[in-house]
Amino acid sequence: MAWWWRRLILSSKLSQYKTLLPPISSNPKPLISFFSTSFLRTKTPKKHKKRRKPKESPRTKLVQSEPNRLSHFELLVQRDSFFRFFTKSKDFLSKQPDHVLRFDDAGKLHRELGFPRGRKVIRSIQRHPLIFETYRHTDGKMWFGFTDFMEDLLEEEKSIMESMETERVTTVRKLLMMSAKKRIPLSKIYHCRALFGIPEDFRDRVSKYPNYFKIVVEDDGKRVLELVNWDPLLAVSALERDFMIDEDRVKKAFKFPVKHGKDLDLDEGDVRKLNLLNTLPLVSPYSDGSGLNIWTLEAEKYRVGVLHEYLSMTLEKRASIHHIVEFKEEFSLTKHTYQMLLKQPRTFYLAGTEMNWVVFLRDAYDENGVLMNKDPQVVFNEKLFEYAEMQDMESDSGIRNKRRG
Repeated sequence: MAWWWRRLILSSKLSQYKTLLPPISSNPKPLISFFSTSFLRTKTPKKHKKRRKPKESPRTKLVQSEPNRLSHFELLVQRDSFFRFFTKSKDFLSKQPDHVLRFDDAGKLHRELGFPRGRKVIRSIQRHPLIFETYRHTDGKMWFGFTDFMEDLLEEEKSIMESMETERVTTVRKLLMMSAKKRIPLSKIYHCRALFGIPEDFRDRVSKYPNYFKIVVEDDGKRVLELVNWDPLLAVSALERDFMIDEDRVKKAFKFPVKHGKDLDLDEGDVRKLNLLNTLPLVSPYSDGSGLNIWTLEAEKYRVGVLHEYLSMTLEKRASIHHIVEFKEEFSLTKHTYQMLLKQPRTFYLAGTEMNWVVFLRDAYDENGVLMNKDPQVVFNEKLFEYAEMQDMESDSGIRNKRRG
């Protein structure tokens, strides 16, 4: 009996002791350290991080990679950039009364004259002493205009354009025949006139050819040039003419590969024959491509043919992105024109940057990048560039000797 009493007293004391202890949780909290660990390096310091190469802007990134780059085409694009002020100022001054412009006005026309914004126009003028000259007018203001030597060159250019008028009319007719609705706004042709050697006053000359052209004024005042008569003799593309002379070369001009599995185990010759099934027949650029589904093979062949024919009609067999986009609606082009041209490296070469590229017709140039068949206007332009680069007339003999050599 005594042992039972002692056990009861002991159990009651233990229960009192348990109430003094904190309850035991099923999810105990982690132990908190009272010491700082901030001195430990848990991240890689910035100075040791591998720096990412910044993505190059399309404004400066070249289209072609180093192995595929053709220097002679790239140099032609650089030449255009170098003579930007000369070409734009020549065009602008030619339309001014007496071919002169006041300095105060010229400083506000950096886009029209082609000199960098914020720069003084005098610096650009002094680069071409045989072309431009400055003088002080009776009003006390400084003016600049063409030299007498340049005025003589302009007369020579005018005579060339007069002699080539028939060819330029044919070019405009072919452009209209290629367009979707056989009509093109006059402003678009005017904007690209230098590309085809079309004279500045061609809008006034249209009335001389009522059998070919008709000007329609739309409700918004836009003047549109329309084709009057279709000429089947002109509806023959440059590729079709070349096909009659060199069939094999034309067959290799474009490549529209056929997708096939590796299980077929085709050799190079078989692949070429298989691709020809897609490539031929070509689609005439003078057919109506506006109704084609833009994602079909036939539509892509049509657009490639249109651009080939378009380039073949230009003076230098090349055009910039701006000249091509100008006729986007008329030629049923898409926003994928850049990628489409890149897929045809046998025929087209894209030079310059991804934002401002120029496409060349490769077959029109020899291996040294020299245009094989030069229009009289091209010959004159090359001579004009040489004079624009000269500092005095004594340099002319050196250039001529260099040509003979």
